[in-house]
Amino acid sequence: MLAADKLKKVILERGYSQAEIARKLGITPKTFYKKMKKGVFLSNEIEAIIEILELENPFDIFFASQVS
Repeated sequence: MLAADKLKKVILERGYSQAEIARKLGITPKTFYKKMKKGVFLSNEIEAIIEILELENPFDIFFASQVS
């Protein structure tokens, strides 16, 4: 499950907006926001986000376990 809050935080920490990340992925900001809300990105999008944001531990964001 995607930890959207963590991803949003890292995006801001790296000096980007979500719209900028969307453009770098080749999708519209609206599509990016929908993907964030649903927590679903394609594997190539995940790879690109990891590279763009220089994530050292992407598992904390893209494979977060859900707390019940």
